[in-house]
Amino acid sequence: MAEALILEFDGLGRDYYDTVNATLGLTDAGADDDGWPDGLIFHSGAGKPGGWLVYEIWESKDAQERFMHDSLGPALHAAGLEGPPARVEWLELARYVSPA
Repeated sequence: MAEALILEFDGLGRDYYDTVNATLGLTDAGADDDGWPDGLIFHSGAGKPGGWLVYEIWESKDAQERFMHDSLGPALHAAGLEGPPARVEWLELARYVSPA
């Protein structure tokens, strides 16, 4: 079963998020965009008081770890992130639905 990931970043906002996505070549085109990483099922980003939150669903932790190592980690570093996210939490999903 797929697994969900929560990443929280304190002190960062939409501009930082947009910069990282631009570095990765990801757009708002959605699932048809060939740039999305292998194994990513769902992605969302949202503002929170004092920061930013990313919620994703992945086919596996291994798929996300490859993306983090090969692409996302370097993009976060290039955008100026100096340490790990304030929160990294994996959730074992019982179910996920994407209604048409």
